[in-house]
Amino acid sequence: MPARHLRTTTTTLRLTIALLVSIAGLAVALVVPWGGSEPEAAPDPTLSHTPEPPTAPPTPPRKNSYTCPAYSGIDRANPVANLYRDTYTWGTTPPTKIGDGTGNINWRVNPDKNPSWYMWLHSLRWLGQGINAAAKGDKRALQRVSAIAHDWVNDNPYSWKSDVGAYESTMHRTNVLICLRQAVLSGLHTGQLPLTYAWLDKALLDHAWFLQKNWSGDWNHGTDESLALFGIGCTLMRNDLKKVAVDRLTGAIKTSIDTQGSTNEQSTAYAQFNYALWGRAADVLQKCGVDPGTTILARRRELAKWLALATNSLGNLPQIGDSEVVRTVPVQGTVLEYAGTLGKQGIRPTQRVGIFDAGYIFGRTGWGETRAFTQESTYSIRFGPSRKLHGHEDHTSITYTSHGRDILIDGGHSGYKWDDWRSWAKSQFSHNVMTVESTAAEHPDTKLVRSAIRDTSEYYELKDKLGAGIDRTRDVLVLKDPDLMVVLDRGESTTEQNYSTLWHLPNDQQVVVTGNDRVVARKPGDRVKTTLLQIPFGQDTTPIETATGQEDPIQGWHYLTIDKKVPSPVVQFNRSGKSATILSVIAPTRSNAAVSYTTSQQGSRTLLNLKVDGVTTVVAISQDGTMQRIK
Repeated sequence: MPARHLRTTTTTLRLTIALLVSIAGLAVALVVPWGGSEPEAAPDPTLSHTPEPPTAPPTPPRKNSYTCPAYSGIDRANPVANLYRDTYTWGTTPPTKIGDGTGNINWRVNPDKNPSWYMWLHSLRWLGQGINAAAKGDKRALQRVSAIAHDWVNDNPYSWKSDVGAYESTMHRTNVLICLRQAVLSGLHTGQLPLTYAWLDKALLDHAWFLQKNWSGDWNHGTDESLALFGIGCTLMRNDLKKVAVDRLTGAIKTSIDTQGSTNEQSTAYAQFNYALWGRAADVLQKCGVDPGTTILARRRELAKWLALATNSLGNLPQIGDSEVVRTVPVQGTVLEYAGTLGKQGIRPTQRVGIFDAGYIFGRTGWGETRAFTQESTYSIRFGPSRKLHGHEDHTSITYTSHGRDILIDGGHSGYKWDDWRSWAKSQFSHNVMTVESTAAEHPDTKLVRSAIRDTSEYYELKDKLGAGIDRTRDVLVLKDPDLMVVLDRGESTTEQNYSTLWHLPNDQQVVVTGNDRVVARKPGDRVKTTLLQIPFGQDTTPIETATGQEDPIQGWHYLTIDKKVPSPVVQFNRSGKSATILSVIAPTRSNAAVSYTTSQQGSRTLLNLKVDGVTTVVAISQDGTMQRIK
């Protein structure tokens, strides 16, 4: 079903890759009643504002034409001059001499024991500049890239599955070999592969055999593998290989991107990558005479809406799962254009909040209607199925932007080297959640129990089991004017536990703790600050703890990219016992604004009276945890 579109009632409760294809259009949205019952259909108001662009005349399919893909930027750090020296560069590792200067490469070298460095070495994508030069007639470049590729084939005979770097990079290397084959034909101005390059077709058939026997399934690896297999079939005119690939792609699209536009990767960065990847899939199929059908187009259209709603007020995707800090790509003619240009171009979306069954809530105060796009507040909340693929232990976690900056951040993505840093980055301890120390290895399903969407507030209740006998509940109330969050965490267990609610802040923030109820975080000289309140509710508060740049145990870090981590403060509210009740307020304001609170009782309800920058707001908290803005 499409993304649930939530509207207000008294009881009612949403790559930078050149292959991105321009498409627009919005599907039916839904209204979810307060009780969590089945949604009922409702018209999508964006349809009247976002017409479909005129359909371009179809490009006549060209038989057996396969487009050589780009090299993902890996070639930029590896100019042709370096290839003549058998020197390879990737990431932050210095240029490394990996051969004897003749194209004879040591394929087992890995100076930093970095699996990504090693995998991209075996991908051969670093030969891209040399292959491009060869395609234009540079015979010396053709000789060198051919020598290196042939050396890989000789030194890594089929099957190379025992070498994880060679195994993982098979689909990428396949495309490089196809690109090399095309460069041989164009560079030598011939329509038939010379006999001296017969090894190249033999290598492609070996890769085809490997890809048929070792398919990764319905996610981006499997999609890439299917496209590479299709590329071999298209290049060598093997309809049997094309059919296997098409059958896999036809089934995979229905799992890779669901009907609401969520991908199965559990990562925002990989969601954007999949948008581009499936655009390439449709293009590749059509150019080799295969009708891509309508499903890819329809699922990508929903994914574009998903990515637009996920885009925060800074123009970035929140770091969910294995995601670096990634800008939203403004794809012309889609809802991504407005989101990706910070409201400068395109048609403004009207859907403000979206809830997705795959476990995502994206919300915002607006799209720049009454204040600047970058001054809106935006948030994400995670729930749903347990961790898989590129997901993290981030259920119930929140990210938040407001006042033109990040307020609550995620710990980020440390890369794929399995060490203590990756263990921390994927764990509950690098996210804005209530942690339970004894459940670090648990992978719970988390349910969104209730939600209520109103003009100036949104309320959500999430529940899961962190382990045997340990229940966790998070209630979140997001307010507009003043923009702030109220979060109630509750834990119940059959044994004594250590509970901690963590709030991860950007690395430029300096924190000052005042008593047991208040932390103020601010970048020196900035006009914005964040006040975090720990408010007594059901239990006495305990001393507030903070950590920044801690290494044993790891805490207080932010990975902006897999190669760049910076010390970042974490605020920690703690409880011990068989139960925990932790009430937090996150209030971003002007740096000179006053933030205060009082509590009172109204029957069985607790009234939280907040005064933020001169504006008084009242929140009612019921005994069952329900929170409602009443002023």
